[in-house]
Amino acid sequence: MFNSLTGTITAKLPQCLYVETGGIEWDLAVPDSSLDSFPPVGSQGRVFTWLLHREDSMKLFGFASQQERSLFLDLLKVDGVGAKGALKIMSGISPQQLSQALDSEDLAQLERLPGVGKKTAQKMMLALKGKLSFGDAPPSRQAAATSRWQDVVQALSDMGYDKRDCEAVLARLEQELAQELQGKIPSQQEELLFRKAIVELA
Repeated sequence: MFNSLTGTITAKLPQCLYVETGGIEWDLAVPDSSLDSFPPVGSQGRVFTWLLHREDSMKLFGFASQQERSLFLDLLKVDGVGAKGALKIMSGISPQQLSQALDSEDLAQLERLPGVGKKTAQKMMLALKGKLSFGDAPPSRQAAATSRWQDVVQALSDMGYDKRDCEAVLARLEQELAQELQGKIPSQQEELLFRKAIVELA
């Protein structure tokens, strides 16, 4: 429904951001780790949003980037982690640190996060390991390829392949198959890369 809000930042509070747009002041729940990423109070800023709509309540969540919002939505996939829990987790660790903890299977670090016990940490490991792209910044060529072939990456990830492995393979295949990709419509390009990537990842 809402992708983002652009307006004047009127207040920054713990896990809370106020933004005024057209005479309306919005109250957004945000991770504490994101607060410094927004412009100073009184300045114009853009907030990426996600709406939690229940029968008896509505709550708008805000994020400094689309990547942060994607991480939040990934955390919601973990059994037992709701919207408030995901916000607490993101307030206690950076996306990069979370990705590194998952990749290194550092359950102790996960268990130290607010509201995360041993069982939840294990569930996070099973659900998210290898599926986050918030580790070290990828090379620009790989980042560009990931952006262009996002649907292919998602399809491969849904099949159980490591997301970052998929991104790396697609970046390389895009270069190797440059001539073959020329002249094809986007759907044909995606199909070709998808088939080639499966062979590479198998």
